[in-house]
Amino acid sequence: MPAVVTLDDLAAMNAADPNGHRYETSPEGVLSVWPVADFEHAQIASRLFAWLLMTGWPAEQILQVAGIRVPGSERDGGRIPDISVWSESPPRAVWLDVTELLLAVEIVSPGSEAMDEVTKRREYASAGIPQ
Repeated sequence: MPAVVTLDDLAAMNAADPNGHRYETSPEGVLSVWPVADFEHAQIASRLFAWLLMTGWPAEQILQVAGIRVPGSERDGGRIPDISVWSESPPRAVWLDVTELLLAVEIVSPGSEAMDEVTKRREYASAGIPQ
């Protein structure tokens, strides 16, 4: 593994993992590896997606597990929220810019509380993602 993991490295790791783990990095360069979501997590994500559709959001503006580029002072991090809602259909990219991001949803699972409720919340707020 390289000393500094870039967003290109993360994309390659996510694509190559045969078990479907999710690889993310903070703007400070801290690598996180997450297991495949369990049934309950997937069910919650599906229900949220369906609710957003029923309330009138276009399907093209609601994404599940899409990578976002989280700007940092020296480098960008890459996070993969469970659901993201955009002001318009985002361009096709591995790591999407957060300028048009309206909402990033993290479904908190046992073991992810500190990361989802503290670290990612701080990173998203620093990136200007509304809360």
